[in-house]
Amino acid sequence: MSTHEELRAIALSEFASAGYAATSLQRIAELAGVSKSSVLYHFASKEQLLESVIGPALDRMDGVLALLENSGSVSDSQAFLEVFVDFLLLHRLEVNMFINQGPSLVDVPVVDRANSIVARLATFFSQNTQSLEDNMRFGIALGGAAYMLCTTHAHGIEFPADETRAALITIMSELLAPVSTR
Repeated sequence: MSTHEELRAIALSEFASAGYAATSLQRIAELAGVSKSSVLYHFASKEQLLESVIGPALDRMDGVLALLENSGSVSDSQAFLEVFVDFLLLHRLEVNMFINQGPSLVDVPVVDRANSIVARLATFFSQNTQSLEDNMRFGIALGGAAYMLCTTHAHGIEFPADETRAALITIMSELLAPVSTR
């Protein structure tokens, strides 16, 4: 693993566990066994490092959401759920950061972008379900899955990936089964 990638991995882990505000570039440097100036060589600022850490996950979620928006319907929710669960499993630390830290990181561009994607997702379901109850089902299913994966990982609880994926898709499908679309 290159120094650049190692710094990103360490930063993601520290930002997710200790919090972005509480994690210093010096701490990341110490954990990587390099100097702070080496971190700054790879990333001009802590904010740029955060962008590097979260940006790829946001790009992927933006793509997932664009597919959903282009379909204009929640009728194929099973396919969306599978893609969404795969996203959560691959990017659980990034999701943990913008679920748990997003509200406190005001005016941080990458966090604003994450919040915007979450708002787009909520708006899509709000506009494409027939009732408040159906809209809430989507919110509970998606948000609950994301929160569960984030908190279990934060507490050192790990489930086998294949079993977790299958269980989440089954449970979320059951939660959304009664949803009627426009």
